[in-house]
Amino acid sequence: MNIIPAIDIIDGKCVRLTQGDYEQKKIYNTDPLEVALQYEAHGISRLHLVDLDGAKARKVINYDVLEKICARTHLSVDFGGGVQSDDDLQNVFGAGAQQVTGGSIAVREPQRFMRWLSDYGSEKIILGADAKDRKVAIGGWQENTSDDVLDFIENYHGKGVKYVICTDVARDGLLQGPSIELYAEILAKTPGVRLIASGGVSCLEDLRQLAPMGLEGVIIGKAIYENKISLNDLQEFTGQ
Repeated sequence: MNIIPAIDIIDGKCVRLTQGDYEQKKIYNTDPLEVALQYEAHGISRLHLVDLDGAKARKVINYDVLEKICARTHLSVDFGGGVQSDDDLQNVFGAGAQQVTGGSIAVREPQRFMRWLSDYGSEKIILGADAKDRKVAIGGWQENTSDDVLDFIENYHGKGVKYVICTDVARDGLLQGPSIELYAEILAKTPGVRLIASGGVSCLEDLRQLAPMGLEGVIIGKAIYENKISLNDLQEFTGQ
């Protein structure tokens, strides 16, 4: 199970929201590159970088942060937030991202998302399937849909999607534990999917519970910033 720290960006700064609420924003560091370098120094190899400004604006805003991190570290970066156009996608890959997460685009423009999957391949395009009350949430979690998240994932996996990031919005930023039951249901309904769990991880015991489930990875955000999990602790999972 890969440990994948998250860096969420607003105005070029590292922030965390609570349950996706832009009004509940806390700034943790003004230099995302500094944070990324700390992760790399502690044996982390992958990074989940989210442009929250972009998610709201429906276009990528924080290209410069992505470019700096990709140029100055060896981290494998998956980038999400505001990737809505072909130009945005090309520019994000051009800036150095290894993978791109598409959530809103997969709901609003499924044909475009499938073309991206065909053009770039299933190793490069991740399906973002964020759940609010088990329904898919899009647009930086500002919009709710009627799509059941399990059906949504199963449908796209059947069309060739390999990687999925699923965040339970209700748990994100609350440090109350991950949605183990939801992830178990997804893995049972969609065997073979490479599921990356996100939201709610609060302590090492959460990671130990997730480790045997067969997940591709787990994204950790606030727990690191709030020192609930230290970077040294993560070496239990990174093998450093």
